[in-house]
Amino acid sequence: MKLGLLISGGLGLKILQNLSNVYEVSFILTDNVSSSIHEFAIKNEIPFFSGNPRNGKVSSFLRINICDVLISVNYLFLIDKEIINSPRILAFNVHGSLLPKYRGRTPHVWAIINNETRTGITAHIIDEGCDTGDIIDQIEIPILSADTGNCILKKFETYYPEIVISILEKIRNNTITTIKQDDSLSTFFVKRTPDDGKIDWDWQCERIFNWVRAQADPYPGAFAYYKEFKLIIDEIEFSDLGFNCMTQNGTILSVNPLVVKTSNGTIKINKHRGVNIVFELNQKLE
Repeated sequence: MKLGLLISGGLGLKILQNLSNVYEVSFILTDNVSSSIHEFAIKNEIPFFSGNPRNGKVSSFLRINICDVLISVNYLFLIDKEIINSPRILAFNVHGSLLPKYRGRTPHVWAIINNETRTGITAHIIDEGCDTGDIIDQIEIPILSADTGNCILKKFETYYPEIVISILEKIRNNTITTIKQDDSLSTFFVKRTPDDGKIDWDWQCERIFNWVRAQADPYPGAFAYYKEFKLIIDEIEFSDLGFNCMTQNGTILSVNPLVVKTSNGTIKINKHRGVNIVFELNQKLE
């Protein structure tokens, strides 16, 4: 069974490494910045296309490089019908949520921000929508209270290869079954950028806690400004320090430890990135 892989980033590389030991990888479609995938393909003499594949850019490539099953993992681009219809048997994607919830980008980060206690991965048929195809299989993954976005990504590195191998075995044995997604239950979340991480100190402390852990190092991070300095915050905890409800949210109530007022309580900042800053009482984080 010949495989075509649509892959990006660390998860994509993990899948590539696992599958290339067992199956014939006919080709790879990837993005321009996944250099480790480029290097692997070159070293192992696997044909690859790098960049946006839409609008016929891979037509000649796909005519030369044929696959039985097309697998998409962490791929950065939506794909058109030409690519979807290219495999002889099936095209499927592995998505980091329990579809139909959290369609779209960085679903595990959004799940933490939204105080979910579980996430998961879904293998589904690829169609022309965004994460809308029929479900083949799902694995539920708990979100623990201290989990960061990177913690969930590490869990994905274990479960993604497992679900892909399982589905390939089902294809080999002709035992694939699917379930149609209930669109009335679907949610969709957009792509996040580093600029989207700014903390609003008018939020309740529980939301700020989730906001910080979802984007903690090595992600770009939640941030605030202290005077002219950008403060990237990687770890906070709830504080018992008292406050006056009339005090502005974001006000520094203690310097050592660094405690900040929010709309319904106080938080202690345990880890932050950036230049060394000398904080002052009663100054405000913006």
